[in-house]
Amino acid sequence: MLPGPGVCPSLAKGGARPCAPESSRRRIPASARLAGVGLLIALVSTLGSSVRAPGLSMAEGDTLVSVDYEIFGKVQGVFFRKYTQAEGKKLGLVGWVQNTDRGTVQGQLQGPISKVHLMQQWLETRGSPKSHIDRANFDNEKVISKLDYSDFQIVK
Repeated sequence: MLPGPGVCPSLAKGGARPCAPESSRRRIPASARLAGVGLLIALVSTLGSSVRAPGLSMAEGDTLVSVDYEIFGKVQGVFFRKYTQAEGKKLGLVGWVQNTDRGTVQGQLQGPISKVHLMQQWLETRGSPKSHIDRANFDNEKVISKLDYSDFQIVK
């Protein structure tokens, strides 16, 4: 049963006391309510993410990881490093890429795990337009608390 008009709903069961008149209630400005909602959303987002890096936009729970890679096949002399750098930057990853004396390309990726996995798939299956990938090895995948690099570099 609903309380009568002018009775505070929270007090209806334990002896109906009248609520303060509408005119004497303190009003919270809409801008303050919106700011409070924004702070609440920011807090929930922060608590929902395992690790956050400054400047990276990540989905909730998207952990930062680091992984080393080596790509085998026709990957030198086909702009593989340049395309790898461009794809890494497009995904918002940091790290490095370099040619090896063995005719492979190696490097390290760092960033949100979902983006790192997309880059791993790209390295295994696409690469540069004139490359031919035989095999991709990924090692030392680990969770990190912060990024070690500020961008994605080609190492000479």
